[in-house]
Amino acid sequence: MEISEKLLCLFSTDVSEEEDRYVIEVPRQEVETGDIDPGEVYRVALISREDETSGDEGTTTTTPKSAPSEPQPPVDVGETRYVEIEDIGKQGDGIARVERGYVIIVPGADVGERVKIEVTEVKSNFAVGEIIEETF
Repeated sequence: MEISEKLLCLFSTDVSEEEDRYVIEVPRQEVETGDIDPGEVYRVALISREDETSGDEGTTTTTPKSAPSEPQPPVDVGETRYVEIEDIGKQGDGIARVERGYVIIVPGADVGERVKIEVTEVKSNFAVGEIIEETF
């Protein structure tokens, strides 16, 4: 699947039904970091929670994911994100938080900086990101 370079944010959420429309909730973090503005119109892409896997003869089938025993990290290795450094860790690295308070450690970043990072390592409770663009 190709993801556009124009992607502003990526998060998981439920789609709820409300009278004659469907509603998605945008995490407060996405607005607070300035990725999106309330009242603006955005193009939204929805990706199913189902995996696509290839069968033996090249046919594609979909299989629902099994429910994980614990929440999965909201980032993947190689993913790029715009983050705001909220704190400094014990070893002097910048600390950013994304969905569900998940921590991304950003070496060389200072509190208050907003940087574009590439995720280089993902663990169950934190990730490490490398700065690829200073203040945005």
